[in-house]
Amino acid sequence: MKTPSCTCCQYYADALTQRDITLNIKSVRDLLQIKKQKGIPQKLHSCHTILTEQYVIEGHVPFEALNKLATEQPDIKGIALPGMPAGSVGMGGTKQEKFTVVSFIDSGKSKIFIRV
Repeated sequence: MKTPSCTCCQYYADALTQRDITLNIKSVRDLLQIKKQKGIPQKLHSCHTILTEQYVIEGHVPFEALNKLATEQPDIKGIALPGMPAGSVGMGGTKQEKFTVVSFIDSGKSKIFIRV
């Protein structure tokens, strides 16, 4: 899910579909309400949210983190790459340092999931 005006979200979606990941993209005006409903801690918010059958994926999460999530299938609510860091998939610019992807659970607690 993304806001109608977000272009970086579309770049991220295009990168996922190029990897044969099927998406159903929905543009919504009140994405903040969905983030609240899905239990994404505010400190982890980004510009778009992906809902799978099992997980919530917030932001421009690197493919390595998606692969780890799919392989390990941990008992968590979801993963997030907070903000919109330069050099991440869908964002312009140059990556300055490793990205820290965090996992979160229903209580809002988070911890490092992977650094890539």
